[in-house]
Formats: sequence, C-alpha cells, structure tokens
Amino acid sequence: MELAHSLLLNEEAYNQLGEVQKAEFIFDWLRYLEKLLLATSRSDVREKQKTLVEQLLSLLNSSPGPPTRKLLAKNLAILYSIGDTFSVYETIDKCNDLIRSKDDSPSYLPTKLAAVVCLGSLYKKLGRILGNTFTDTVGNILKAMKSAESQGRYEIMLSLQNILSGLGAAATPCHRDVYKAARSCLTDRSMAVRCAAAKCLLELQNEAIFMWSTDLDSVATLCFKSFEGSNYDVRISVSKLLGTVLAKAIIFKHPGAAASRQSVRRVSLEEVLELLGTGFLRGSSGFLRASGDMLKGTSSVSRDVRVGVTQAYVVFVSTLGGAWLEKNFAAFLSHTLSLVSQSHPKATQTQIDSVCSRRCVSFILRATVGGLLGEKAQIAAAKDICQAICKLKKVMDAVMSDGNLETRLGSADVAASQHMLVCALQELGNLIHSLGTTAAPLLQDSSAGVLDNVISVTLHPSISVRLAAAWCLHCIAVALPSYLTPLLDRCLERLTVLKSSPEAVTGFSSAVAALLGAVKHCPLGIPHGKGKIIMTLAEDLLCSAAQNSRLSAQRTQAGWLLIAALMTLGPAFVNHHLARVLLLWKCVFPVSPKDLETEKSRGDSFTWQVTLEGRAGALCAVKSFVSHCGDLLTEEVIQHLLPPLPCAVDLLTLLSSILKTYGSPLKTPSVVYRQRLYELLILLPPETYEGYLCAVLRELAADLTAPDIQVAASTFLLPRLCHQDDLLILSPLLQDTDHRFIEEQLLLGNGIACGSLEYDPYSIYEKDVEGDSVPKPLPPTLSVISSAVKLFGVVCAHVGEAQRLLILEQLLDSIKHTKGARQQVVQLHVVSSVSSFLKYVAGSKGHLGPEEMRRPVLALVMGALESPSPLLRCAAAEAWARLAQVVDDGAFTAALAQVSFDKLKSARDAVTRTGHSLALGSLHRYLGGISSSQHLNSCVGILYTLSQDSTSPDVQTWALHSLSLIIDSAGPLYYTHAEPTLSLIIMLLLNVPPTHAEVHQSLGRCLNALITTLGPELQGNSTSVSTLRTSCLLGCAVMQDNPDCLVQAQAISCLQQLHMFAPRHVNLSSLVSCLCVNLCSPYLLLRRAVLACLRQLVQREAAEVSEHAVMLAKDSREELIPDANIREVGLEGALLTLLDKETDGRLCHDIKETLNHMLTSMAVDKLSFWLKLCKDVLAASADFTTVTCVDTMQEEEGDKGDDASVLTIKSDGRPHPFTNPRWATRVFAAECVCRIINQCENAHSAHFDIALAQEMKKRDSRNDFLVLHLADLIRMAFMAATDHSDQLRLSGLETLLVVIRRFATIPEPEFPGHVILEQYQANVGAALRPAFTSETPPDVTAKACQVCSAWIASGVVSDLNDLRRVHQLLVASLTKIQVGKEALSHLYNESASTMEILAVLKAWAEVYIIAVERHKNHKQPLKTTCSEESVGNGSISSDGLLDLVHADLGTLSRLWLAALQDFALLTLPSEFASQLPAEGGAFYTAETSENTKSHYYNSWAFILHATALWLTSTGFVVADPDEGAPNLSRPVTPTSMCQGSSSGAPVKSPEDVYTERIHLILGISVEFLCSLRSDATMESITACLHALQALLDVPWPRSKIGSDQDLGIELLNVLHRVILTRESPSIQLASLEVVRQIICAAQEHVKEKRRSAEVDDGAAEKETLPEFGEGKDTGGLVPGKSLVFATLELCVCILVRQLPELNPKLTGSPGVKATKPQMLSEDGSRLVSAALVILSELPAVCSPEGSISILPTILYLTIGVLRETAVKLPGGQLSSTVAASLQALKGILSSPMARAEKSHTAWTDLLRSALTTVLDCWDPAGTHQELDEVSLLTAITIFTLSTSPEVTTIPCLQKRCIEKFKATLEIKDPMVQIKTYQLLLSIFQYPNPAVSYPYIYSLVSSIVEKLQEIDKRKPEDTTELQIFQEGIKVLEALVAIAEEQHRSQLVACLLPILISFLLDENALGSATSIMRNLHDFALQNLMQIGPQYSSVFKSVMASSPALKARLEAAIKGNQESVKLKIPTSKHTKNSGKNSSIQLKTNFL
Repeated sequence: MELAHSLLLNEEAYNQLGEVQKAEFIFDWLRYLEKLLLATSRSDVREKQKTLVEQLLSLLNSSPGPPTRKLLAKNLAILYSIGDTFSVYETIDKCNDLIRSKDDSPSYLPTKLAAVVCLGSLYKKLGRILGNTFTDTVGNILKAMKSAESQGRYEIMLSLQNILSGLGAAATPCHRDVYKAARSCLTDRSMAVRCAAAKCLLELQNEAIFMWSTDLDSVATLCFKSFEGSNYDVRISVSKLLGTVLAKAIIFKHPGAAASRQSVRRVSLEEVLELLGTGFLRGSSGFLRASGDMLKGTSSVSRDVRVGVTQAYVVFVSTLGGAWLEKNFAAFLSHTLSLVSQSHPKATQTQIDSVCSRRCVSFILRATVGGLLGEKAQIAAAKDICQAICKLKKVMDAVMSDGNLETRLGSADVAASQHMLVCALQELGNLIHSLGTTAAPLLQDSSAGVLDNVISVTLHPSISVRLAAAWCLHCIAVALPSYLTPLLDRCLERLTVLKSSPEAVTGFSSAVAALLGAVKHCPLGIPHGKGKIIMTLAEDLLCSAAQNSRLSAQRTQAGWLLIAALMTLGPAFVNHHLARVLLLWKCVFPVSPKDLETEKSRGDSFTWQVTLEGRAGALCAVKSFVSHCGDLLTEEVIQHLLPPLPCAVDLLTLLSSILKTYGSPLKTPSVVYRQRLYELLILLPPETYEGYLCAVLRELAADLTAPDIQVAASTFLLPRLCHQDDLLILSPLLQDTDHRFIEEQLLLGNGIACGSLEYDPYSIYEKDVEGDSVPKPLPPTLSVISSAVKLFGVVCAHVGEAQRLLILEQLLDSIKHTKGARQQVVQLHVVSSVSSFLKYVAGSKGHLGPEEMRRPVLALVMGALESPSPLLRCAAAEAWARLAQVVDDGAFTAALAQVSFDKLKSARDAVTRTGHSLALGSLHRYLGGISSSQHLNSCVGILYTLSQDSTSPDVQTWALHSLSLIIDSAGPLYYTHAEPTLSLIIMLLLNVPPTHAEVHQSLGRCLNALITTLGPELQGNSTSVSTLRTSCLLGCAVMQDNPDCLVQAQAISCLQQLHMFAPRHVNLSSLVSCLCVNLCSPYLLLRRAVLACLRQLVQREAAEVSEHAVMLAKDSREELIPDANIREVGLEGALLTLLDKETDGRLCHDIKETLNHMLTSMAVDKLSFWLKLCKDVLAASADFTTVTCVDTMQEEEGDKGDDASVLTIKSDGRPHPFTNPRWATRVFAAECVCRIINQCENAHSAHFDIALAQEMKKRDSRNDFLVLHLADLIRMAFMAATDHSDQLRLSGLETLLVVIRRFATIPEPEFPGHVILEQYQANVGAALRPAFTSETPPDVTAKACQVCSAWIASGVVSDLNDLRRVHQLLVASLTKIQVGKEALSHLYNESASTMEILAVLKAWAEVYIIAVERHKNHKQPLKTTCSEESVGNGSISSDGLLDLVHADLGTLSRLWLAALQDFALLTLPSEFASQLPAEGGAFYTAETSENTKSHYYNSWAFILHATALWLTSTGFVVADPDEGAPNLSRPVTPTSMCQGSSSGAPVKSPEDVYTERIHLILGISVEFLCSLRSDATMESITACLHALQALLDVPWPRSKIGSDQDLGIELLNVLHRVILTRESPSIQLASLEVVRQIICAAQEHVKEKRRSAEVDDGAAEKETLPEFGEGKDTGGLVPGKSLVFATLELCVCILVRQLPELNPKLTGSPGVKATKPQMLSEDGSRLVSAALVILSELPAVCSPEGSISILPTILYLTIGVLRETAVKLPGGQLSSTVAASLQALKGILSSPMARAEKSHTAWTDLLRSALTTVLDCWDPAGTHQELDEVSLLTAITIFTLSTSPEVTTIPCLQKRCIEKFKATLEIKDPMVQIKTYQLLLSIFQYPNPAVSYPYIYSLVSSIVEKLQEIDKRKPEDTTELQIFQEGIKVLEALVAIAEEQHRSQLVACLLPILISFLLDENALGSATSIMRNLHDFALQNLMQIGPQYSSVFKSVMASSPALKARLEAAIKGNQESVKLKIPTSKHTKNSGKNSSIQLKTNFL
C-alpha cells in the first residue's frame, strides 16, 4: 500500500494487482491524494495537473464503487480549486457526455453514477466560477433521471443538492425544475431516494422563496404523502424538511417584498399550525377525500404519517428556538392539546387511536418543553399547562353538575376533555419531575394552584384521566420529597371522606398507590405510621365492598391496589401488617373445590365480575409482596401463602365454562385474572405449586393456541427471546433512538394499541423500566400472552417427561390445524413459548429429556426458521442453538449444522437462506467453534458465498451477521481465515451501494469482530500483519464516509478497537475530528458510539484529544458542529453542554466518565480553564440577587488589588457560553470542583501555599495555582449551597467542606497570625444559614452540621464573637433535637430525623474533641505558638472554645450516652433481637431500626470519643444527680433516690453508673475493632482508639482494667488484630499508646496489691508474702490467659514488621548476624520506639519469677533494635530508635526485679549475657564498621551504671568494656571523642569503687596524654576546644574522687596544662576567638581549683615560677577586660554545659 502514497497514480504497481486489490489500491491512493493536494504548493499542483486530471478521468471509466466515486469527485474538485480552472469545462462536458450515453447495461452504471457525483462535487466546490454551464448540466441530469433506476435517482438527488449548495442564489433559473423532480422523488418507492430528495429540497428552500410562501401547502401535503409507508430515516429527513420550511415561513421577512414584483404572502403561526394539524388528523389525503371518508367513518391516517408529522412539529419548534417557544407557548400548547380533543374525532376514534395520538402529543410537548426551555421558562410553561387543566376542569364541572344523570355520562364534553387532560397532566408531571426541587416556587405559588388542580381532576369520570392525575402526583412527590407525606395525607383523607363516590374511590386509591410508588425514589421516606393507616383503610374498603353494589367493584379494586402498593415499601413497613394481609389473602378464595363448585352455580354476571377483579387484585398484591419483600419470605410465610393457590388454579380451569355461561362482560376480567395468576406463578419457585403443574400447563397451552386470538404482535413477544445482537439485523425500530417513545407504535402494527396506563392500573406503583416516563403496560390480551409464554418455559421444564412430550406434540398439531393469518399467530405464540422453555432449561443447566422429545421441538423450530416473519426467524435461530446446547451431544449438534448446510445449498428463496445462515451463527455462539475446524471451514465457505449474493441484500445482511458471530466465537481458531475474510469485507464495502445500509451495518459488525479477534496481534511489524492492519484502517475509512449513521457508528467503534490494540497506527486527529462532528448527531446510537470512543481515548491521551478538538474547531471553515461550541469552550465545555441536553442515561454516564478522565489528567495544568467552566455552569443559573448579596460582604476586599478575589459579576456583552443549565448539570459541575481540589492535592505544594504561589506566578505568569482562585471556589460553593435544588445544595455544602478542610491552615502572608480563609467567614455563615431553616430537608441540615463543625474546628476564626454566628446554628439545632424522636418533623420517615439528630450530635462531638485538644496543647507551654499580638486581639484563649461548648455539655453528654446506647443495641447480632426494647431506642423507633443503622455507623465514633473525653474530664469522681442513670426517660433526682424501694427500680450507685458507662464504651470499641468491616473508615478507627486513650488517662478506669485481667487481654488481642489488618502508621501508633496505658494500669494494680499486702502483713515475715504479678511463683505465662504474653506478641509483631532481621527464623540463627544497620522511616521509628517503651515496662507487671521468663525476650529485642539501627549520624547524634532502645535498656536494667532476692541471680546471669551480646556487636573482623560506636559505648555505660556491680565487675567483661573505651579514644572523629569523654566522666563519678576504679586505672594515663598533646598543638577549631574542655572536666572529676595522697599528683598534672592556655593582656587582644575562649575556660577552672586544693596549688606554684608569673599576668589582664567580657564568657560556659547535660537527661 505504501506504493499508493504518491501524487500521481503509480500505474505499474496498479497494473500488477488483482481485481480486488486494484479497488483497494485506488481508494487508498485517492485518500492519500486528498490530504496531499491540500498540503502541496499551488505551483507543484499546476505542473502535474494535466496528468492528474487524465488519471482521475480515466478512473471514471473503470466502474468505481460508491466510496471511490465520492472520493474521486472530491479530489477533482480540490484539484481545480487549487490549480488552474481552464480545463474544467472539458471535464464537465466529459461528465455530461457520460451521463447522456445510451448504454444501459449494469456494468456501465457505476461510470454514469460517478459522472453524476463528479458534477455535484465540482459545482459545490467551484460554484459561480463555472458561470452559465449549470443550466445545461442540470437539464442533462434531470433528463437522465427520467430513465434512471433507484441508485441513479439517489445519486442525482444528492448531486443536485451539491450543485444548489455551490451556486446559491445564482441557480434561481432552474429552481422550479429541480423542485418538480425532487417532488416525484420524495414519494419514490425506494426509501433512500426519499431521503436524498428531502436533503435536496432542504438545500433548495434556502434560496427558493416559493417553497415557503406560495407553494407552502403543496410542500406540506407532499411531505405528508412522503411519510406514508416510510422508514425511520425518511421520517427523520422529511420531518426536518417540513419543520424547517414551516419555521422559515414564519420567521422570514423578505427584504424588498413591497417593492418587488411578487409580494410574498406572510404566513401566520395559526395557519402553519393548522397545516401541521391537518397532516396529523387527516394524513396525506386531500380535503375533499377526507370528508367522504368521514361519512364512511373509516380511519385514513396511517400511523407512520402521524409519527412523521409529530417529528415535524418538534423540528419546527426547535428551529424557531427556545426563546420563540417561551413567547408563544400558550398558543402552541392549546393547538397541540386540541389535536386530541373531540372536535377531531379522527384522532381519537377508537381507544387504540386515541392512545397513539396521545403518545404523539406527549412526545411533542416533552421534546419541546423538556428539551428547549431553561428551568425558569419551564416553570412558566408548567403554569400555562396548569391553567389549561383548570379550564378543562371547569368545562367538566359544568357538565357534571347537570342534574340529569343520563345526559351527564353520555355527554360528549367529558370524552372531549379526557385525552387533552391526560396529555396535559403527563407533561406537567414530567416537567416537575425533571425540575426536581427547583420546582418548589411553582408549587408554593398559590395563584398557579398546581396541587389543587391536579387533585381535583382525580375525580374525573374518565379512568385514564384519573390515572394520569395520580401519575402526575407521583412525579411531584419524586421531584419534591417534602410534598410526599402531605399529599399522601390529603389523598387518604379524601378517600375516606368520599368513600361513596366510585370515581373518588378509584381516583384517590390510584393516587395513593402512585405516591407509595414514589417512596422508593425518596431516600428520606415517609413516616412509618402511614403504613398502618393505609392498611386499615384498605381493609375497610374490602370489607365494605359488598354493602353497596354500585361501589363494590371499585372498592374491591381500590383495597387490593392499596395493599399491593404498600408492599413496595419493603419488609420494614410490611412486616407489621403481614398477618392481616395473609388473612385477607386466605379469605378471598374458597377453601375447598366443593365451595368453588357451589360458587359457580350461584353467582350472576355482575358478582362474577366483582369476584374475578377482587381475586385478580389479591393475586397482584401477593405478587407485589413476593417481589418487594423477599426477606420476609420465610418457610413459615410461604406455608401461609400456599393454601389458596390450588383453588386459584382450579378457578383458572373453570374460567372458560363460566365465560360460556355469562358471556362477554366477563371477558376482560377473566383475561386479567389469568394474567395476574401467571405473573404470580412466574415469581414463585415451581416447587411450591408442584401438585398442579399439569393443570397450569394445559391452561397455558390452551391460552397460547386459543381460537379467538387475531393479532400477531411479534414485536412485544420475541425481542426478549432473541439475542440482543441479532435484533440489529431486523428493523432499526428495535434499536434505541431518540424517538423510541413514538416509534414504538409502528412496531406493533396497525391493529394493536401501544401501552398505556389505563390497561393496567396496578402498574402505577411499579418502578418503570425507562426511568421517569409513565408506565406503559400493554393491553391485557397481549400481556397475558407474554406472561403465558414466560410461565410456559418454567412449568414445562418442571413437569414429568411424558407430560412434556404430550404438550409439545399438542402444540405442534395446533399449528398444523390452523390456516392463514391464524396459523401465523399460533406459530408465533408456540415458538415463543418453546423458545422460552429452551432458554429456561439452558439457564438452569437442565436437560431436555429422552430422544423422542427432540423431534417435536425440532419440527417446531424448523418451521419457524422458514417463516416469513424475520423476527420469528431470529427467535427460531436462537432456539435452534439453545436446543443443541440443552441436548449437549456432539453428534446431534453436527446433525443440526448439516441440516442447515443442506438447506442453504439447495434453497433459492431469501427466507430459508436468511433463517439458516443465522442458525449457523447462533450454533457457534452457544457452542464455541462446534468443536471441529472442518465445520468452521464449511460454515465460513457457505457464508462467503451468501454474502456476495447481490440480488438479495437481506441474504447478504444475515449471512454477514452470522459470519460476525462465528468470527467472535471462533477466536484464535479464526486466524487462518482472517485475510480472505478481510478482503471480502473490503470488497463488499467498496461495491455495495450506499442505499443498502443494512448490508454495510453487518459488514461493520464483521470488521469489528475481526479486529477484536486479531487483538494485540495488530501491533506487529511483519508484512502480513501490516497488510491486515492497513486493510482494517481502510475499511474504517470507507465506513466513516458512509451516509448511514449506524454505519458511521460501527466505523467509530472499529477505530476504537484499533486504538486499543494498536494505538500508534490510528490517526488521532482525524478520529477526533470525526467524533466532534458527530457529537450532536440526531442519531442516538451514533452519539453513543462517539462517547464510548471518546471515553476510551481520554483515558490515555486526554490532552491530545482536547487540543485536536480545539484545532479542528478553529480550522473548520464551515461550522461543522452546529450545537457544540468547541471554539469557545473547548471539547470539555461542549461535553458539558451536551450533558445538559441529553436525556439518555447511558450516554450521560459516558459523558460524565469522559469529563472525569479529562479532569483527572488535565485539571491541574488547565486550572483556570476548568474552574471557569464550572463557574460558568454554576453562575449561569444563579439568581442575580443571591450573588449581589455576597458582593456587599466582600466590599472591604476590593482595595487589596487582587482582582481574582473580588466577587463581582461583570456583565460583559458576549452571550453566556451556557444558557440555563439544568440542576443535574450544575450538580455535576459542583462535584467537578471537589475533584479539581483533590487533583491539586497530589500536584505542586504551591496549590495550597499562597506565598509560594504568588512568588511563582511572578516568576512566570503562566503558572497557575489553586490557592489564587480561592475566592472563586468559595463563590461557587456559596452559589451551589444556596440554590433551590436540594441536590445542588448538598454538593455545594460538600464543596464548602472540602475547601475548609484543604485551606484552613494556610497563613495569610500580609497579616501574620491570620489565615486566608478568615476573610470569607461572612460567606461561610451565609451559605450555612439557609440549611438550618425549618423547611430544609434533614439530609441538607445533616450535611450543613458537618460543615459547621469543620468550620469551628478548623480554627480559621480566632474571634469568639465571630465564631458565635456559626456556633449559634449548632445551638439552635441542638435545642430542636432535644424534644426527642416524637416531636420531629412528620414529613419524612423516622430514620430521617435519626439522621438529623445524629448529625447534630456528631458535629458537637467533633467541636468538643477539638476544643479539648486545643486546651491540652495550650497547657503545655512548649507548644504555645500564639504570638503576642494575636493574644492581645481578644482571640480565643485556650479555653474559649471549650467555654462555648461547656454551656451545653450537660445536655450533650446525656444525648451522647443515649446515642451510644442505641448504637450498642443496634449492633447486637440478630439472635438477641427479642431482648431489644420494643419501642426502639432514644433516637430510633423499633420499626426503622434497619434503616437507621447506617446513620449510627456514620457518627458513633466521634460521639464515642467525645463521651470518653467528657467522662475523663469529670474524672469519674462525682455522679451528677441529673445524669445519674443512663436510662434517659427517667432522670434520677434526689427525691426518687430516697424512695428507691417504692418506685420499684433500685437506684444505682455512682460506682455502678460509671462501671456501666465504661463497659458501654469498651463494649462498643471492642465490638467494632475486633471485626473491622471493610468499609470502616480510618477516622472511625482513630476516633475509637483515641476514646480508649482518653479513658485510660484517668486513674479510675485504669484501676478497672488493671483489676480485670481478662478484659485487658481481650483489649490487647483486639489491638493486635487492628495492627495486623490496618497498615496506617497513625492507627498503629494510637493502638500502641493504648497498649502502653493498659500495661501502666496493670502495673498500678500490681503495686497497689503489693502495697496493701505489705500494710496488712506489716508484722509478718517477708517470706510469707504472696507473689503478685504475672508468673506467680512458677514464672509460667499461659498464652491467652496472660497479659504480658499478649503484649509481647503485639510488640514483636510491630518490631519484626519494621526490622525483619529481628526474626531469628528469618535470619536463620539466633546469634548476631552481620547486616548493615539501617535508618527507619519517621513513622517506622516512632512505632519501634513506642514498642520499646512498652517492652521496658513489662517486668514491672510480673512477679520475680515471671520477670525471669520474659527478660531474655525483652533484652534480645531491645539490643536487636540497637544493633539494627545504630547508624552513624553527622554531629554524633543518635537516631530516635537507638535513643529509644537505650532508654528502654536503662528502664529494664534499673528494674527492681534485678535486685529482688528471688530473681536476683537469674537476672544477673541474663544481664551479663546481654552485655556480652552488646560487646559482640563490635565485630573484630571489622565487617560492622557502619555501627555507631557512641551508641554501643552508651549501652555499655548504661550497663555499668544501672546494674548491680556484680553484673559488670567480673574481670572478663570488665576488661572487654575497658578495651572498647580505649579503642574509642583512639578514633579520630572529634564527636566520638567528646561523647566518650562524657560517658567516661559519668563512669568515673560512679560511687562504687569496684566499678569505677578499674576504668580510672586503665584510662587516665591515656587521657592525660591526649590533653598534653592538644596542649602542645593548641586547638584550632571549636570541636577541638570542646574535646579539650571535656577532657579537663574528666580530670577535674578525678581530682575530686582521688584519695588525699594521690590528689597532689593529679593537680600537678592538671595545672600546667591549664596555665599553658592563659594569655597575657597583650596576647589577649590579638588572640583568635578559640584561644580567647580557652583562656577564659582555663582561668575559670584555675580560679575554682586554687581555693579548693590550696595546699597543693601553692606547692605547685612555688615549684614553678614561670607558671606563677603567667597566671598572675593573666589574672591582671582579665581584671582589665572583665567589664567587656562578662556576657560572652557566660555564654560560652553555658553552651558547654548544655551539650554535656543533654545526654545525661536522656539515659544516664
């Protein structure tokens, strides 16, 4: 293919190729040429123009296929537009000659067509340059059209469209001719030609004024004719033409109309609507014919005309636009409603007609009002609709008040208004539903009176109006949940009052049912008590039904309807009424068959009617129960449900005889009864009705083959039984389109009604399949069949095999015995049910049974495979494969395949060929590759042949579809066929005419399947792979150019696959441009494909996709994308706009996903852009008033000069990019803001640091950081939080919460001590206040509480008075919730008030926790960070916040405890349910306990923490009388304490109360921590651990836990589990802290016991004292019973996780293993240190024997940590883990156990071993050089100083220790030397000479030598100075320790060294600072030594005069300078002291 990439055609390469490759080669060259020409310079093109033109024209004669001719024409036009134009006339002549040619052979046709296409393209591109040639050309083309066949007519129409478009007004002379030609084509028999003609006329009307003036009527009539017998594409094209022309007629003002010759008639809106109405009502017949028809009374309007006109209405209004509709809505509404009024009896002649017409009207209103108007305009429209309803109601009232009953009901007016009312009510409902809570102002507006109007219409005499009103109420309740309960009350009240009016009973019961159906859409629910009221009312209706025969039917139906609807509320509601429902169910059927017989003989027609309706209702109620309350279906309940079933089935068998007796009035009730029973049986497990399976099966068979069924409604039965993918080859109507709502009626055929609510009133409470639209149940005659089919599958699979065979034979016979149309119907039903049976058996992995069973099934399916109905063939192919799957026998499958092979080889008719080819594909789909490759080869071979049968496009379509299934299922087996298949696909794509779109769609599916099968192979580089890949891309390119939208969708999904497998080879820019162009396509499936592809692309390369889209929008000269404004707002903005308009759920989901991916990868880089998008969406609808009120608050900010932060609206002139976005889009924008903030968190730190951000912005203005947009973020959150829409308010509050959490700590650089959020406190307050009003729903209030607590806790506001505003909101809500669960709002379910109460309590808990923390931090003076000035400001003193909370603490603590108690009860396992309080808890009612659990889960942890803090703050000291008992309802008062006995309940002592509280807290914590659910949040775990810490901070709980060892162990095990399952360091640290506290508690307990024992047995012998502590006398620790053991496990777990080397199993030996020491992370170090602290505390919990057991472990771990982490750090510091291990060592060594007599010897041995281990760490081999000597020396020193002397004084150890010190002194590192001196100093000063003397003897001499060496060298830097000072200190200490006789020698050594550093006054002036410091130091020391040891001093001075002189000079010099030097000398002295003290404080 690379050879095709040149400017001129490479002819030699071309001539070497085969036929198929030639076509590919040409197409590829033309594609390349198109890009190349645009990129080549003009001169280069001109050079080769002649050759190129010749080559292109020669291609005309090589019969090019449709895609090739299109490209060829395009290239010619481009060539002439770039190069010279003089030869263009020749080219045009040549084309005209080709068209004139008399050759009519099929082989010459492509050449003619190519010439036609070329002409169109040339004129379109060159336009008026071609001057006057066009008249001849057009004439020639029109002449050719007369003899052309359909393809020719199609191409000619499109070519004319292009010519008109290129010439514009210049083509006026031939407008009329074109118009004439197009008129005839518009009613052509070929649908493609009709579409092309519509496009041509659409182009023509741009210039041809006559079309929308003088000829307007005839254009309209023509379009109506064109709709007749049309398909979906024709209706789309023609309705676009008609709508546009009519809109043009209204808008257009002709410029010089008055002056010009022809005055153009202006057309009024009324006339245009009248015209459209004519089409809707009378169809395409003229006016004269219509009247004749009317006299005959036959309907002449076919459905497709009506549907087409309906679409034209929508196009007409959409073209005029939303603003026009807003102005003219009233007129438009009255016209649309009049279409179904009685003044036009045609539209509503029969019920079927009226249902279809109503659908059309609803569609018109939905598509215009719902699609074009913004929210404000929609509210206005809703008011108009209300007025219309009101007018109709008044007319009706007038009629109804007419006294004469006869005239009343017969009156035409009632019927007249009914359909108008239904449409108006449905649209009103839909409108309010889509508006959601933004519709609140509409309902509050009393002048509109929405609710009153709707409720009053509920009494209308027509049932359909009553149901529509009920549905409208349902929509209102879903949109505005706060109206649900009041509406329910109102309807129930009317129902009770008007019980004697039949209309009221049905109307209001339907309304109540519809409202109950709305409950599942309202998370806040309805009060639980409503269930009881409804149940009582239903019982009452059922019981009183018999009293009044006029009402009995209505009351019976109403009663059961209410019960059935009640069931949808779920188990919580139904549980309490179950017994009553079961009782009613039992009573509705006779008990025994005998009773049934007597019944049969007794009743009359009317009683049977009522009885059947009642029983059908009961069945429906039970069905509703089974489907909605699955949890209640226990064995016991099922046993209660079963008894009436046999009777119900018996009645089913008697129905036919009853019908015979009583005739037609019972027909409908009996059908309904059947349907209800079947539906119920489908839901019940077949085992429950085993005994009468056969009876049911017989009835089903009779139903399916009944003689009176006339209608073949295949489309409602079969689609469920076909495979979804196969439906694509049938009518496009089965696919999803935007017009599905009205197109559905065309599917069902003319004789069948489409679904409507009045066919099944019970469907009003069911959740609708399609989201928000009205339920559309089919008429009972149809739905009974579909239920029967479904049930047949189940029952037939469960009966005995003999019975099954019998029934199948019977069904087969019934088909044979019928004829004609009836036979089709029966066959349809039978095949459906057999198919359903096979599907069920396959699904339940069952088996068909013995072999003779196969014959009837096979015969049935085989017959259907050759049926004329394509749907039936499709279902049969599916059943064929299912049969093979169920039989599951290779030979049988092969035989089936063989049957199809033979049929396909022999049959010539399309029907057989299509059926059997699909059967082959289905077999493959269900059975894989049919297990042998030979089958695969023959299948593929046969399908290849069929797919090339150009005489029958149907056969091609089905064969190709089947091939795609085989490719899919064969997988890798198909590789061998890949190349031939691909070339077949390309060949067909290049040759099949575009008019056969369905073939192209199947080709697309094949290509898609092939790409999927090749998969990642496509990335390869081998020649074969790259050829495959090129062909795939070529195929995609051909499909992209196809005019059919579904083919384009296929192309896009193929490219999407290719992009996934071989991304480098897909040209992203052309793919993105294709996606953008189709973003707003009128075809839903194409839009879906575009978004699915976009969603995949942006996951990998969002930035590139976005750039390509913007580039495309800027480059595109013609506005390609009408609706998406990419140029202004980028692809992201276009997607947001689309999201706002789109109604399809799947599409919206994809748009959101795409935007989320783009946001994730690009928001940080394009921050301003994204924030502006969100802000535009949110601000577009914000009421101006709310925004301005914010601005006034921001006044002071105006002068800061930071423009971004001033919130003002600048009304610039340009239109807003988003007009009136809906609330759902705004909610999405608010969520995007939160996501953007989260994205910035992972990006640069400057996003959350204003100083850094401003600095970086200055450096490079392109930098952009989130913190600079803070004002916008607050503004957006504010706009959202104060909106009308509740969902938006929730999102706004969430955004505000995120902003507060992220930005609370950022300081304001201009005002130190303040944070940047502080300036927005007014906004935050203003955003929160509305959420606390009384009418706000509880979920919003709950969210607002969370924001309040976050705001208070964030510490942003430092002034208490400012904080009070928000605090006041919380106080108010606290007062509100104190009234308890009874008094809270009765609008919602009780669980909603629980949610609100808990949210308030949780918010308070968070505030209290923060207050206590701050208070603590302020108490520790080290941590005060308050700068002086901020304290002066009257800011919060440390207790300020605590004081705020304090006022309410009494109340709060009581409520907190109550909430915890509730939570504890709710978390009990289900087996304790019987012990729970019957009336519920403090804040929940017993009935709603399930729903409230989640609210408790959300808030308990913080409440627990707060309660623990409060309990600790009271210190468990005094039980306040008001809070005495945890039982809330009866607080213990002093009076009730005295009369404890009389009141019955004994009063608890404070001790008991506290014990209970402690157990409550511990119980909740342990229950939670020991089984952490996967959804447990980190916050909950942390809060829970902090609560435990707080508890253990005070003595009383500690003593409780200390004394109860099991409790301690339990806690430790739970904590161990937490540490194992949660990786978070903070959680592990918190757990360790609790462990430490538990150990402390145990220690205190042991000490206490020892102390009390000593006090008691003070006089007794010490030996007799019992041993306290773990390990008692034996020292054994029992795992599971031992606190110490549990602690050790936990600590080892922590240590080994951080330092795996500590695990001897891991390192292979228990000894010291030389590994490199390592530094741990900061978290790791903290954890290890905490564990070591705990370890060192353990011996104190043990008895002496116990301590001996654990000591080795503890020492091993402590020394192990030291060894593993002793890393050398600069400056001689110790790492935190080393410090911790040394500290722990010191703790262990100084333990009293080491001295206790029972354990003394053992300890001594162990400690010696430990010391040996430490010494062994210094590996003599030197492998361990990285170890820090100082750490090890310190450890040795600790051993020396902290243990009893006998440990370290044994010679071998002592000698080794001294060696180490010696060695260390030799190390050159000055820091090591300093530390060594410091350590030696502490050893030398040790009081016991046995320890210190050996060191002194061994080391002093070397120290003195070192000092003398320094003395000679003179120190050069501070470290040396320090070394010297430390050395001198050691010597001085020695002097102090030495005995009298040795002291003089030491002083004699010391003095000369000191004096040598003294300087005289001259030297002092010139000395370096170090020398000066030395001088000062020496002098000071001398001053001290002199007086102390005066005798020695004097003798030394006397013996050395030089020294004496030097000393005197120095003293003298010092006195001179003393005044200046004092400060410095003091300073240096201090610094020296500090450094030496530091170490001491740490460990020694």
